[in-house]
Amino acid sequence: MRKYQLPKFLDQSVDQKAYERWLHRKAVGHVRRDRNRGNKTATNEEYKIAIHKAVCNSGGKDAYTNEELNWSLLSKYNNEQSKKHGRNYKKQFAMLPSVDHVRDGKGAANFKICAWRTNDAKNDLSYEEFLELCRKVIAAANKALSADS
Repeated sequence: MRKYQLPKFLDQSVDQKAYERWLHRKAVGHVRRDRNRGNKTATNEEYKIAIHKAVCNSGGKDAYTNEELNWSLLSKYNNEQSKKHGRNYKKQFAMLPSVDHVRDGKGAANFKICAWRTNDAKNDLSYEEFLELCRKVIAAANKALSADS
């Protein structure tokens, strides 16, 4: 059995080689970013293990919205097409699985898997800060709906 065995829920969406390539690229990118933030102990192997664990724990769903992620989109994003078509192109990748830090990236590797759209909205907020933002958005929407009635 492989060290980073493709989870069963991904069997129909992505092959082992593509998954390992994605996993490696995500680990390298997060290590680089976290080292720039001051985490001098981050290693590619530690991050690969943590990201793989997050993928397995996700069951294929967004950790924050519980929506099904589109794993067939892994490694399909094209920067040139994005520049050419802008936000309409990016919208097609809303459910692309992405890796989100549970904390600030300065400690031990700890991640959740969520849609790119969710990760984009959450940005650098903690989970608690993200929830508070979501509550404010819902409260404002409810207030606007009440005013329209």
